[in-house]
Amino acid sequence: MFGFRKTLDIVTLFHKASSPASLRVATMLKTASAHAAETATEDQASDHRVQTEEAPASRREPFDLNITEDPPTADQLQTILEYVGTAGIPSIVKGAKTQNEALRKFRESHDNFQRPVLVDWNNGKAIAGDKESEILKLLSASK
Repeated sequence: MFGFRKTLDIVTLFHKASSPASLRVATMLKTASAHAAETATEDQASDHRVQTEEAPASRREPFDLNITEDPPTADQLQTILEYVGTAGIPSIVKGAKTQNEALRKFRESHDNFQRPVLVDWNNGKAIAGDKESEILKLLSASK
């Protein structure tokens, strides 16, 4: 009778409005988010199967999209760096090769944080830049 709804995955774009790459990512995410929400609404209205059945793999689950021009907090940055691993650190913080170096450079200037950065907090993934195929893969993995 009463079902618990799964909370939506939170996906954050650390955005820079003056960056063409960041604008492309923001547009792609808004479209993907709207499509996922639209599909969910259609499914809920027309699908009378038992609620425990899984949706087909081709459907993307809705997600809570947060686009911000604010830099991450130091704690958020540390989490993002953990998500991308050592190899991804230079793409997140200019001139940094290690987590400690990245945090130090970030404290020196938030301008060292390179945008766009997309973070899927629930699934522990982050992507820097506007690599469309990686972004779509990240979004489809948030099921």
